[in-house]
Amino acid sequence: MTIEQRIREAEEKLQDTFARAEKVEAFWTRRILDAYRDREISYRHFAGTTGYGNGDIGRDALEGVFADVFGCEAAIVRPSIASGTAALAMAVFGLARPGETVVSATGRPYDTMEEVLGICEAPVTGSCAEYGIGYRQVDLKADGGIDVDAVDRAIDESVHLVIAQRSRGYSWRASLQPEAFAPLADMIHRKHPGVMLMVDNCYGEFVAMTEPSMQGADVCVGSLIKNPGGGLAPTGGYMVGTQEAIEKIAARVTAPGIGREVGSYQTGYQAFFQGLFMAPHTVAQAIRTACLAAQVFTDLGMETSPAPDAPRSDIIQAIQLKQPDQLIRFCQGIQMASPIDSMAMPEPWDMPGYSDQVIMAAGTFVAGASIELSADGPMREPYIAYLQGSLTYVHGRLALMEALRHMGYHEN
Repeated sequence: MTIEQRIREAEEKLQDTFARAEKVEAFWTRRILDAYRDREISYRHFAGTTGYGNGDIGRDALEGVFADVFGCEAAIVRPSIASGTAALAMAVFGLARPGETVVSATGRPYDTMEEVLGICEAPVTGSCAEYGIGYRQVDLKADGGIDVDAVDRAIDESVHLVIAQRSRGYSWRASLQPEAFAPLADMIHRKHPGVMLMVDNCYGEFVAMTEPSMQGADVCVGSLIKNPGGGLAPTGGYMVGTQEAIEKIAARVTAPGIGREVGSYQTGYQAFFQGLFMAPHTVAQAIRTACLAAQVFTDLGMETSPAPDAPRSDIIQAIQLKQPDQLIRFCQGIQMASPIDSMAMPEPWDMPGYSDQVIMAAGTFVAGASIELSADGPMREPYIAYLQGSLTYVHGRLALMEALRHMGYHEN
């Protein structure tokens, strides 16, 4: 069977799955369109500002649109936020105080958050631990769900913030559906007034028909070079949530007493408005690519998560490749099919923020943009490749074919 035949056979099995992704795309496109019309977005909102950014109508309108789309009272959306981890760190430091304890409701967080929280082996300057903010975690149940009762027991007088991670990160677990946060949020608000729930929403936006912010989370945090940037936003991060939560975080995004009133961006906001409008379509392309990868590698006898036809809550596709050389060759194949730096040959390296060497393929127009096609994985057993993104399904399809060839699945 040729590689092309393998791909076509997988596609035939995925017609219903692809149709589900298109339904989600239509839902969010309508919601975003309604927000733009309600806010009367026009060319004047694209203009950039300099200096303090006082009266920046583009910034304020963009934040208003994000709040509307995510069903929240307020939002912070800033090009100055360097990454998803930076946004999460700002949120944690805005919502937790020295002497308090942060509780993770979804087990150990993504690798880069370990240094923010100060739960890694070596001390990190500026971490929560250095500021006297403690950490406690509740692992997920055996079935992958949130152990709400255990979180309840973990909350004492020192706890004012519970954090949760929607995506799998570098873990072999199912990503959490937005509805999974509703019982947790209900318990926290009912039994522990004053405690807030913050959800790391990275990789999950516009994949399902709802968001954690619509299920009771006080704040959701993410990156603009992932899903909500639609492949067009050149940088930035966001927080959406209650007025109280956003105002507290704003004091750390800028300064106490200033909050959301300042912040300029000379280049202008067109890419952010257009990127958000394109995001549901771009996410649907990424989901179709992920489903195809799951089906092809499942057909080849490998373990994949999620399964090809399983409900999805993020754009990440995990594939157990078992052998270190196969993980390396898979990522190299994705790089070879990238529009940018296709000549580069990725190798494992000591990436800042990670305890294991990581190999990463990312031939993207926006450096490090996870909504564009990329693949990476830590060099540890069982050597899992994490595939995410794809601005177009056609490109994702071609890249998977290249990766299969490079891994030795020759056409015959």
